[in-house]
Amino acid sequence: MRTIRSRRAVSPVIATVILVAVAITVAVAVAYWMGGIAGQYTKFEKIEVQSAICEKEANGNWTIKMKLKNTGTATATLTNAFINDVEVDQYGASGVVQDQRATNMTQQQSITSGQTKIIEFYIDKSGTTLSSGTVINIKLHSAAGMDYIKLIELV
Repeated sequence: MRTIRSRRAVSPVIATVILVAVAITVAVAVAYWMGGIAGQYTKFEKIEVQSAICEKEANGNWTIKMKLKNTGTATATLTNAFINDVEVDQYGASGVVQDQRATNMTQQQSITSGQTKIIEFYIDKSGTTLSSGTVINIKLHSAAGMDYIKLIELV
């Protein structure tokens, strides 16, 4: 009986240090795991219109160039473009000038995170009631349901 009582357990200080070390290790592992899960579900798209330039061509038609940058963390897919709330494909002369150049928004445009892309619109003056000095509303719609709007004055 004396031999059993003479044995000693781990001191309370050492036991506390071991418990704290285990708790910290588990907390760090859980934090990394939760960070990985949260990162998958918190991606977002954000398109910034860096510049929008309108130029009048010699034949009187307009060319609009919009420089876009995706500052979000997910790839943005632009699906539609609207000029004054009318889809580009149905706007005036279908957004095509006499030399048959079409806007590159007739198909979806994907912009990866951090990428910059230029979108061009061509407006035929004969197919619309637009004139120089008119402010038009260009709206880009994305697959995620976001709308990016820019007001541009025709020169």
